[in-house]
Amino acid sequence: SGIVAHPCSQLRAGLLTLVACGTEDHKNSRSVWERQSHDFLGVRHNMFQAEQTCLCPARMPSPRVQLSSEPFEASVQQRKARHAMTYANKGESDVKGAVGNPSDHQPLSGSGSQESSKPATSGSPQQSLQDLPAYPEDFVRRRLIVFIGIVIGYACYYLTRNSLTYTAPVMTADPALKMDITQVGTMTSIFPIAYGFSKFLSGVLGARTSPRVMLAGGLMATAIVNILFGFGHSMVWFCSFWALNGVLQGFGGPCCARILTSWFATKERGTYWGMWNIAHNLGGFGAPILAGSAARSFGWKWGMWAPGIVGVVIGLLLLVAVKDSPEKIGYPPVEIVKPNKKKDAAGVEQKESLLQLLVQNVLKNPYIWGMALTYFFIYVVRQGVTSWFVFYLMQAKGVADAGSAAFRVSGMELGGLFGSLLAGRISDALIAKNPKGGNVGKRVVIGYTVGVAAMLLAFWSVPATLPWLQWATVFMIGFFLYGPQMLIGLCGAELVGPESVGASEGFLGWIAYLGAANAGVPLSIIVKNHGWNAYFTALLAACGMAILLLAPMVNLKSYVQREALAKSKAA
Repeated sequence: SGIVAHPCSQLRAGLLTLVACGTEDHKNSRSVWERQSHDFLGVRHNMFQAEQTCLCPARMPSPRVQLSSEPFEASVQQRKARHAMTYANKGESDVKGAVGNPSDHQPLSGSGSQESSKPATSGSPQQSLQDLPAYPEDFVRRRLIVFIGIVIGYACYYLTRNSLTYTAPVMTADPALKMDITQVGTMTSIFPIAYGFSKFLSGVLGARTSPRVMLAGGLMATAIVNILFGFGHSMVWFCSFWALNGVLQGFGGPCCARILTSWFATKERGTYWGMWNIAHNLGGFGAPILAGSAARSFGWKWGMWAPGIVGVVIGLLLLVAVKDSPEKIGYPPVEIVKPNKKKDAAGVEQKESLLQLLVQNVLKNPYIWGMALTYFFIYVVRQGVTSWFVFYLMQAKGVADAGSAAFRVSGMELGGLFGSLLAGRISDALIAKNPKGGNVGKRVVIGYTVGVAAMLLAFWSVPATLPWLQWATVFMIGFFLYGPQMLIGLCGAELVGPESVGASEGFLGWIAYLGAANAGVPLSIIVKNHGWNAYFTALLAACGMAILLLAPMVNLKSYVQREALAKSKAA
């Protein structure tokens, strides 16, 4: 009357005994985790073969896990080969095995006798995903290093992007350059156009390139451009190198998106995407400190050289710290994702070209176009606020000098930091509450955009005699504005398959920076011909357009949700 012991039950009990006795070290515990993951994918390892006997739970001794004699320090190639064998034996080479999300895992507690006695069925990993163990410590630590790397790396992109903003006032004061504010405006207008096209192209071309190499290489290249900019003396030199800087800056965002979606599962991605998005604020906060201080203390050249030197150093570190995906260093992937691959008449898998990925998954996707146009209007508001608020305070509110006006708008980056973090947390909380209820990030974006419109109205009406209230209002504008900026990129990444994330991010970024370019000359014409009231009316209209574009898509499901729904219907 014995019971066939479930392999998962035996492994859990063995792991508990292993930890309690302290007989095995942490490295072996990871080996257990790897092998258990494989067992749920239908692979029978040698460590389980001796345990497939009928045992009475009452008389069952404390089990021990028989670990393989293979050392934990096996090469990455050996571990990758082992995983490849797993998928080959399973007969589903197009499905990556998964570890799953930590929130999905049951805690490692209880004994084997408390588990179901029904053996795991080979070939159906979904039914046992909830019993998989939590991430091992070394994986969590390695993933944290990757995450910190992409945050610091993208913050350095912002250092080399904003260096001219805080160096230009010193350049105009240099009599040798004979530069006026119109020439500075020309350079400022060139950048977003070059950056937008670059972000689009790098997202498409990067689908076949290592995101780690592109991220680090792009940062070092833009850093070198900043250094070379400091050696110039003519407008042709300055405009050429600043346009080149815009082209190179486009490498950063799509690469970070690909790395982040490879290392984090869907249910936790909103939180970490929001945390990554603070790189915008860290870079925006650090640029005036590094570039501005260096320019004032040592001359305008050092305002460009200092960020450039920092960028080269950080770029070299990124090559070591960041990895493309868990699979690249021998870990299983964090999520089961079945790419949308096509087969020919003979059943042979066809690899889609870059153009096919772009056209089929991005340009022919009407929802991506809707997200892109929403991004366009969000960036009109963002760039319109950052470029014109100081002028508005001085010309319409009578603020005496640029320093005082700059203080009143300095809260925007700080507010944006908190807004980005909270937007990601809210998005993840809503997904956890209703995992099948659609891509909830769009609902959060709509709520945040309404907040932007309300705070614009408040700032419009606050008198100049209340500087702290103006600062607080700008803080709240940043809080509500950076949430949509962050989540629209995430929503766009989740609307397409993993092979098209870079192309989607690049396309969205291109359209967004066309919006940023339209916040320059068009808004200046509006202010010149119709005054500041028309300026605020235009910003509020842009908020309204963003809301109208998003409203029909609030219940649209993500790529992963659509795949899960299709599998359930097929079953």
